[in-house]
Amino acid sequence: MADIKFKTGENAPENGKYKVDSLVNGGSTSNDNTTIDMDQGEQFPPSPTSNEAAYWVKA
Repeated sequence: MADIKFKTGENAPENGKYKVDSLVNGGSTSNDNTTIDMDQGEQFPPSPTSNEAAYWVKA
């Protein structure tokens, strides 16, 4: 089963750790291995390394 992706600006469906899966614009995420803690209802931020919109997945 594929990981469910969440886009920058969407709200986290549940508490947990999330990581960047890919950038919305298709750019490289090779340097982006940051994991963030999110609480349910918090908005997903831009990528911490590129500050661009990103797709996040549960870590």
